[in-house]
Amino acid sequence: MHIIPIASGKGGVGKSMVAANLAIALAQAGKQVVLADLDLGASNLYLIIGLPTPRCGVGTFLSSSSTNFEDIIYQTDYPNLRFIPGDAELPGLANITARQKTQLSKKLCALEADYLILDLGAGTGANILDFFLLSGRGIVVTAPTLTATLNAYLFLKNIMFRLMWDSFKAKTKARSILEALRRDGSSLQRAYIPDILKRIEAEDPESHALFQARLKVFSPRLVLNMLEDPKDADKAQKIRRSCREYLGLDLEHLGIIYRDAMQDVALGSRIPIIRYKPQSVISQAVYRIADKIVSTEGSDDQKLFDDEYFDDSFSAAGTEAETDFDSKIGYVEELLSSGALTQGDLIETIRMQQFELTQIRKENNLLKHKLTHAIAQGFTI
Repeated sequence: MHIIPIASGKGGVGKSMVAANLAIALAQAGKQVVLADLDLGASNLYLIIGLPTPRCGVGTFLSSSSTNFEDIIYQTDYPNLRFIPGDAELPGLANITARQKTQLSKKLCALEADYLILDLGAGTGANILDFFLLSGRGIVVTAPTLTATLNAYLFLKNIMFRLMWDSFKAKTKARSILEALRRDGSSLQRAYIPDILKRIEAEDPESHALFQARLKVFSPRLVLNMLEDPKDADKAQKIRRSCREYLGLDLEHLGIIYRDAMQDVALGSRIPIIRYKPQSVISQAVYRIADKIVSTEGSDDQKLFDDEYFDDSFSAAGTEAETDFDSKIGYVEELLSSGALTQGDLIETIRMQQFELTQIRKENNLLKHKLTHAIAQGFTI
């Protein structure tokens, strides 16, 4: 079974949309798929795939000894797709204990399926990081905005520290080095992981070897969502450069997805966009990502983790951004000529996009102010 955790450093970037529609696309390809809502404390994935409010879910299983795990696995209207809801209404579910996390992880990993897709919460909570590390091939969803790309990088930085922490045994020199960094927050903020690993290799080569063995099978993937323009695709390269320089980690680019107002219509109708409008640009982008995932089944991991493979994935994403933009413009022109979209509708859409851009600019200016203040205080990012 291929486990695909899907996470994001920031909320509102379309993570759950990607998880739900990707699960359906893989199921349509004939794969047995289980989609699990692990955005614990804010579970609403059932709305996106159009299911009624579940009677029970992960929260029920963890809080009630009389609930079997099989009781929270639901068949959906989509052939080959099963669903595990989360239960947002149970208080405290977002902060499950280590025992509960282990219990849930064992049950999930024992499922019989071709793919297990985990829709995780946004941010860098310990439980989110640990569920993401159930697989070496998780997906980070982000958007082209400054805050979203920064948070995607920070999520991957936290993942790397979590991976090191899990790899270094208690009372080793390597663990002591990490503990010292954690106690000094400013040092941790400025830390370059390659420099930390060089020190650990010199002082604790055994722990360093354990970490490198785990790192060889760890290759997170990136999806850049909510594009407006082909130039937005360049933001993914900035994330990659930061990860390579400061984290010693490279990424695979799974693909881009343009912003599409049709997604909001589909969500309001409680129908996944891939079913509501399968020929739309956004749906075709999801199908393309699913094809890439299926095409790597059974491949030698080392071939998937080399520089040339990563370079090709980013080059392909840039081409997709150009092609999909042309398709999106052609689609709008077709709607205008057919009368399905009036000029008034188009003007209203542009007006809303201008409003969103204004909000993004305000958000970016606020972040720049905070960064300038932090640098003035002697901190570095």
